[in-house]
Amino acid sequence: MIGIVDYGMGNLFSVDKALERIGVPHFISSKRDELESADGLILPGVGSFKDAMHILEETGLAAFLDGYVQSGKSLLGICLGMQLLFEESEENGFSKGLGYLTGTVKEIPSRNEAGEAFKVPHMGWNQLIFNKDSKLLNGLEEEHVYFVHSYYVDGMEVNDLIASSQYSVTVPAVVEKGSVYGMQFHPEKSSRLGMALLKNFTELVLEKEGQS
Repeated sequence: MIGIVDYGMGNLFSVDKALERIGVPHFISSKRDELESADGLILPGVGSFKDAMHILEETGLAAFLDGYVQSGKSLLGICLGMQLLFEESEENGFSKGLGYLTGTVKEIPSRNEAGEAFKVPHMGWNQLIFNKDSKLLNGLEEEHVYFVHSYYVDGMEVNDLIASSQYSVTVPAVVEKGSVYGMQFHPEKSSRLGMALLKNFTELVLEKEGQS
């Protein structure tokens, strides 16, 4: 069973419908005791990093997620939810993140090194580039996925980077460290490839929990 963390800043409906579409048993909750029972969690997110961290800390969900991850259970962050997995953000002033992965969330540059202009936010379909083997990518090809974001992760550990996308900078798109996973794009809005990624995550969770 997959739990979707409701902290007031996630696109819960689209994630809920995506999991329903691929036949994954799941529930949505903000209650720590209910979320604790999940075999794996999804942390969605839309909005400000600083606001999201404030809510997670005030509600006790940040401490709960720390314990959940330390127990070895799987956590997937989507869009802002992925950014929250990292150490810190420069959005609206400095904020500390959950700190499960190394890296800083920074604003996407409006020009690349060659001086070419790019629209910010980065919005629309862009191709995934696979950087490292992962069970998350089993059976998949480097197709396009759907992004909506103005910030990206800079300075992350190369070993944690599973897939990226090229914009004005190289955007970490899929990350993995131990039982912690992240997707900068919206898999729930990314057609066949997005559904396959969510299914692979679920299979990883069930395999880890001995239910496969």
